[in-house]
Amino acid sequence: MKFPKLRELGEAIKALIKGPYTTKFPAKPAQIDPNFRGKVMYNEKICVGCGACAEVCPANAIDVTDDAKTKKRCIVHHYDMCIFCGQCHANCPPVDGIVLTNEYDMAFLGDRDKQITGVEKELALCECCGEVITTVDHLRFLSKKLGALSYSNPNLILVNQDEMGLIEVKYEKEEIPHQRANTMRVLCGKCRRKAALKEEWGEPK
Repeated sequence: MKFPKLRELGEAIKALIKGPYTTKFPAKPAQIDPNFRGKVMYNEKICVGCGACAEVCPANAIDVTDDAKTKKRCIVHHYDMCIFCGQCHANCPPVDGIVLTNEYDMAFLGDRDKQITGVEKELALCECCGEVITTVDHLRFLSKKLGALSYSNPNLILVNQDEMGLIEVKYEKEEIPHQRANTMRVLCGKCRRKAALKEEWGEPK
């Protein structure tokens, strides 16, 4: 441009008349696009505690901790490590178990360990060995998702009947021996295989 000073003068006059281009944040909240990927939050009513969000997180910002003694699974999201890629939401089986909100002001002073959000779910333990299978909500979700096909899996049958109030399942270790009656118990894959082999072939010699 031949006259850069005139251009700058014109922009200065426009700014005086129309106001500055920048927003008035933090005095006034900025307008956020509906698709903006902000702070990650868990929806406790929808989340099933499957841990898929932790599996796909490229920044390793999500931790999954199982405590067999308290029968609790804690899923914690560290939003100070999050890159807000949205993979957790995109790969969430119930779709909205974890969402990215429009909250963008996450600056903090102090301990980084406190910059977390999470959810806690009840674990379903194998009744024979006490190994963690998954969460109770995850089994219920799978049962509803599969519909009539869920009756091909003993674990899902029991969860379905427990939710309907027909039986009471404790989802905890009872230290029972492997026997034919264990077919209709909540078992991990290894114990179910042992119970099936014993039913088919009997006691090993």
